[in-house]
Amino acid sequence: MVEIPLTHSIVLAAVLFLLGLVGLLTRRNILFMLMSVEIMLNAAGLVFIVGSSRWAQADGQVMYIFILSMASAEVAVGLALIVQFYKKFNTLDTDAASKLKG
Repeated sequence: MVEIPLTHSIVLAAVLFLLGLVGLLTRRNILFMLMSVEIMLNAAGLVFIVGSSRWAQADGQVMYIFILSMASAEVAVGLALIVQFYKKFNTLDTDAASKLKG
């Protein structure tokens, strides 16, 4: 069986992470920002899985399970905030958050 080189997988994870970071910094829509954070978490999980398979340890796979659970909690809280934000401002644009008083 042909094994994928370690550098290819790390480069893929770096590209995914940068794609998520650019999406997070350039988008104004809260939903797209949430999806960009998910892409970044998946890139970090990919690095854990690649490292785990490289050194034949299960630690990376366990960390990926923690990343998945953290991502699901983030989605649950994030979507609840998005629904409340949309009810209040009728938009998902983050510029509307400047109207909030604290």
